[in-house]
Amino acid sequence: MPGRVRARAGRQTAAEAVYGRLASLWLALQVRLLAERARWALWLPVGFGTGIAVYFALPTEPPGWIGLVVVGFAALYALQARGRTWVMLGALALGAVGAGFGAAQLRTHLVAAPILHAEHGPARVHATVLEVEPRETGHRLRLGNPQVARLDPADTPAVVRVTVSAGAPDVLPGDRVRLLAVLSPPPEPAAPGAYDFARRAYFERLGAVGFALGRVERLARAPGAGPNAWDLWWAERRQTIASHVRAAVPGRSGTVAAALMTGERGAIPDAVLQAMRDSGLAHLLAISGLHVGLIAGLVFFAVRAAIALVPPLAVRVQAKKWAALAAAIAGFCYLWLVGATVPTQRAFLMLALVLLAVALDRSALSMRLVAWAAFVVLLLHPESLTGASFQMSFAAAMGLVATYEVVRTRSFGRTSALGLPARIALYAGGVALTSVIAILATGPFAVFHFNRLALYGLAANLVAVPLTAFWIMPAALIAFTLMPLGLDGPVLSIMGWGVAGMLATAETVAGWPGSVVVLPSPSLPALALMVAGGLWLCLWRTRWRLWGLAAVAAGCLSVPLTARPDLLVTGDARLIGVRAADGDLWVSTQRRERFSRDVWQRRLGTQQVHTWPPWGLADGAALSCDPLACLFRKHGLTVALVRDGRALAEDCRMADVVVAVLPVRRTRCARPAVVIDRFDLWRDGAHTIYLARDGPRVDSVRAHRGRRPWVRQRGRD
Repeated sequence: MPGRVRARAGRQTAAEAVYGRLASLWLALQVRLLAERARWALWLPVGFGTGIAVYFALPTEPPGWIGLVVVGFAALYALQARGRTWVMLGALALGAVGAGFGAAQLRTHLVAAPILHAEHGPARVHATVLEVEPRETGHRLRLGNPQVARLDPADTPAVVRVTVSAGAPDVLPGDRVRLLAVLSPPPEPAAPGAYDFARRAYFERLGAVGFALGRVERLARAPGAGPNAWDLWWAERRQTIASHVRAAVPGRSGTVAAALMTGERGAIPDAVLQAMRDSGLAHLLAISGLHVGLIAGLVFFAVRAAIALVPPLAVRVQAKKWAALAAAIAGFCYLWLVGATVPTQRAFLMLALVLLAVALDRSALSMRLVAWAAFVVLLLHPESLTGASFQMSFAAAMGLVATYEVVRTRSFGRTSALGLPARIALYAGGVALTSVIAILATGPFAVFHFNRLALYGLAANLVAVPLTAFWIMPAALIAFTLMPLGLDGPVLSIMGWGVAGMLATAETVAGWPGSVVVLPSPSLPALALMVAGGLWLCLWRTRWRLWGLAAVAAGCLSVPLTARPDLLVTGDARLIGVRAADGDLWVSTQRRERFSRDVWQRRLGTQQVHTWPPWGLADGAALSCDPLACLFRKHGLTVALVRDGRALAEDCRMADVVVAVLPVRRTRCARPAVVIDRFDLWRDGAHTIYLARDGPRVDSVRAHRGRRPWVRQRGRD
């Protein structure tokens, strides 16, 4: 009996010790949170984005009332808090998550439009041109209000996109046109977890893509009024200015100059785009904070200087406020001229708040600017959260602002007292620091979406960023000003010289040995760890922010541990690939399905692609083939890749996995643990197979995407 009493007392003492430690931790957490009270509001957009992320991660479409119910529950919970700070904070966090979830649900409902379910055509299409994008060969048209022959109006997409190889140089946004086209549904991902163009197309109300047969016939000009009148007006200005710039600056420099002035990148040669990516200068082509800030800043200082040069005017008006208004108008016009992309929206929203603070003689809080811009963009376009544009744009902005908040607390003396060499060195140091922070902040997203990391981006940016800031963009602004007078030709030529220097820098750096490293795609949990760590590091101010580095490090270290598929098959079974022991990719053909092959190569993080032989043994791939089928062996498992039914009986007896490009009756192929036939591929899309020592694991595009409004459902559930 005394022993039991002592044991019970011992358990109580241990429980009390644990409780005491938890109470101490909770108290320490409260102290730290109270010290960061001024930063609490910055986490509301994070909660809003979390709700959006939860919505898009669901495998099936949730009931439409869930977001509203969560917000209502959070509101009732807050009313019951009665001044309890931590309960109130929990209610606000829950409400932000519910609001983000509900915003994504509402947006999905509002943009719903018909999606083509199968290839259609050739068919006559009558439509209104919404946008004309020049390509290296031909044009790509975005068409609204289409009327498609032999297609019921109720099933006709709201918007279609058509590539015209024959070209459409005389077509303008707003024109009513007629063409013969073959239309298809928006393509599905090339592999489970790969870029989902169909989801993006859904939120753009783009229900079909295709190509035109022959030329486009221009019928009439659409009425100037209507729901798309504003967008059409800016699209026409964009096309007119871009064509004018390309004519004034011939060659590839003209295509890049037009992209910087109008955001129209379709005409830029692929080789130039690749060089810009490999040198770490692709951000200069994506119209973002740098371009908007330069345009607005140049206008601000030009207007302020012009007012100061007129003494009678300078003593009667507040030059700073009028300059802020002019800069805001210039930024607004540039926003719409370049197509109001997500990075441009973010940059303009931040700019607008800064200029408002200038006009009101108030100082703007930089990180709150980022939070404000993120909230507005996510409220208007919740789907942008899943895109590389939003993620990289806001990651760079947060990293730079957080760094600036740390740097500005240090005193570096009066820069006005420095000599010219010291000022140049200080500017170069600022560009270098900015480039390093931007590369570190956007690196995880660049690897996740593009599987490429430019190693010499710092060197390229040290040359290209000053060139853009002091030569290219000022020339662009002067050209905009002189364009109505027809005097912009010489200025555009000068801008073209600057662009040529930028391209020479990109090609030089991209040509250095080892300029780019190709990495496999990290898993979503790894990316989530890095994002959470980055947010913790940037949004807090006290020393506990450094804990975020641990989460970032954990996410980075988990990337090599991410499982990579050993076998990949396209949804139409026209391409099959296997990953050899050395990591190289072996494919059944390199003559077709080039896009899928490139996606597989990037996601596997390999630069070597081989074609397996029609018969015999493929060196290094544990792959043997005959005219009827191929066998792939790894970890003691055998995969049969059957292309002729005569091999089916034998392969079904000896293989652990059977992948057949023809229909297979399960009763005829009962032994294998996994059987994937032509119907499985048609119904579920591209497949990936992982060969582990404990057995095979299969993933498919359909299983990864779930049953969502933007996913075509074929066959049985």
